Amino acid sequence: MDKTVVITGTQEAVDKAGRASELAYQIAKKSKELKRDIESTLLTNQVRAAGNSSTARTFGSIGAWIATNDNFAADGSSPTAADASDARNDGTQRALTEAMLKDVIKGTWNSGGNPSVIMVGPFNKQKISGFTGGSTRFDASEDKTLYTSIDVYSSDFGDLEVVPNRFSRDRDALVLDMDYWSVGFLRDFTMHELSKTGDSEKRQLLAELTLISRNEGASGGVFDLTTS
Repeated sequence: MDKTVVITGTQEAVDKAGRASELAYQIAKKSKELKRDIESTLLTNQVRAAGNSSTARTFGSIGAWIATNDNFAADGSSPTAADASDARNDGTQRALTEAMLKDVIKGTWNSGGNPSVIMVGPFNKQKISGFTGGSTRFDASEDKTLYTSIDVYSSDFGDLEVVPNRFSRDRDALVLDMDYWSVGFLRDFTMHELSKTGDSEKRQLLAELTLISRNEGASGGVFDLTTS
């Protein structure tokens, strides 16, 4: 995965408010873009593919790994390959319920996992915040504050942090044991110069990586969820 920075000699030469070097500023921006692209791709439904002379290689993302503990619509289906070479088939979207979430958390625990994170998009973060469970909500009248957010979901199998992620698929609620996921780098973040074209400076930011799943059954997900 890569990003390219191109600036003109004029951009680098003129005085700029707030920064000494346009090149350094654009490199910093592109570095953030590259990291966001990586995070977004890790959380998609992308399959592993070796690639060829006309098609780029791809790694299997989290959607293509999770198959053992997933709750999905009747017309959806899990990935069937054990090496992330098969994608999840999305089904008809339905509303997230606490029963769905509890089913997946129990399944991951039975598979040897200890999930600690529930990762969702913005709509389903608010959906989870509407769960009542066995609790009664109170208003903090002394400081005129109404608390409506659930940031930690305390299940029968441990506490899970509820994390909204703008880069994950809104239709997925991922239940993750982070001990069994990692990113493996063939080539870590690097930068090198590209050939000049006229009055320009060019840099390429590059990383070559994959998602490593050590036990997909330790995590799970509720899929095919409504997003509005």
